[in-house]
Amino acid sequence: MNETNLFDAALACLRAAEAADKVAQTRATAQAWRDGRLGLTAATPAQDIAAAGRPARLQLVLPRDLPQRRPDSREGRAILFHALTHIEFNAINLAWDAVYRFRGMPAAFYGDWIRVAEEEAYHFELLRAHLNTLGADYGDWPGHNGLWEMALKTAHDPLVRMALVPRCLEARGLDVNPGIQAKLRAVGDEAGCALLDIILRDEIGHVAIGDRWFRHLCAERGLEVEATYRQLMDEYMKGPPKGPFHLEARRRAGFSEAELAYLQGVG
Repeated sequence: MNETNLFDAALACLRAAEAADKVAQTRATAQAWRDGRLGLTAATPAQDIAAAGRPARLQLVLPRDLPQRRPDSREGRAILFHALTHIEFNAINLAWDAVYRFRGMPAAFYGDWIRVAEEEAYHFELLRAHLNTLGADYGDWPGHNGLWEMALKTAHDPLVRMALVPRCLEARGLDVNPGIQAKLRAVGDEAGCALLDIILRDEIGHVAIGDRWFRHLCAERGLEVEATYRQLMDEYMKGPPKGPFHLEARRRAGFSEAELAYLQGVG
């Protein structure tokens, strides 16, 4: 990488299309940041990024048109892991978009989301390698664009982004992880379960990063955290998601008891 400005480097990571290139650029940019080789001075404001780079062979379809993920067959398990791999690829883009798009934040904000991008790249590689053991690769089936669509809906405000991407969409990943693991154990895929243990551990940290910056931005604007969260969930998500919820994981990620009660429909 030749960039000396973090925002230019983040844009290059966003635009990288092929998976190996995106992962390599992510790692190089994260290392350059740690080495102090990337500054935060931006000559130009963030551009609107309508679409992040993705592999040319990957077809995007509506969620209803995705193949069914039935882990009781080898192909069904491959389709499941393809979907998980696709989520992690999108998560790399979402982390770099937060770095690139939101200017004037503290340096720690950028450091946090660079760390998230690097860990999502690691997750992507773990899942892709497991997918390969099932005789498939990323791009063999279509994926949907829901995560990136939420990035576009929240592009105008980092507070809204923190509330709805890490504290909503990524938190749903915490909720569904135990159920997926139970299905994998039922068919003897202990290796796949072990990968999901790693991902759950790291994703709790990612949701916690979103929680920290959501609270920081609420405090900066004089907003009450829990009321603002409920308002944004009602406005953008039509209310809380359906359970079950991984309550302990959400607690570790920063959710308050009042928020957990709201999610469960009892507060």
